Amino acid sequence: MGEILEESGFDVGPFSAELVASHSNRAVGTTLWFENDRVRVWEVRLDPGVRAPFHAHANPYFWTCVGAGTGRQRSPDGTLKVRRYEEGDTRFSVHSAVEPMVHDLENVGDSVLRFVTVELIG
Repeated sequence: MGEILEESGFDVGPFSAELVASHSNRAVGTTLWFENDRVRVWEVRLDPGVRAPFHAHANPYFWTCVGAGTGRQRSPDGTLKVRRYEEGDTRFSVHSAVEPMVHDLENVGDSVLRFVTVELIG
């Protein structure tokens, strides 16, 4: 699922407006590739130094890394994790509109970081 390289905290203050809006930001990828009444298929593509804003996962979903790299993820509680993702790393998570998972993702490596994310909505 990605080797954790660093765990620390961060000041949520500079992100406060984005965090307030995050619960309505359901764009869990950078490009929506496919959608029907059962699934949404997203690409997450982040060039080095690019950050995807805070967003909410409100459906069960899985992601698979298709372009290895290093990502920094922040959570609303002030935790920060830096992970090294390898091609083929995959994770399944269950979330809902009642209990969404909110986070951002920033590419802190020197290669394009890519995932395919599939939300189960049906």
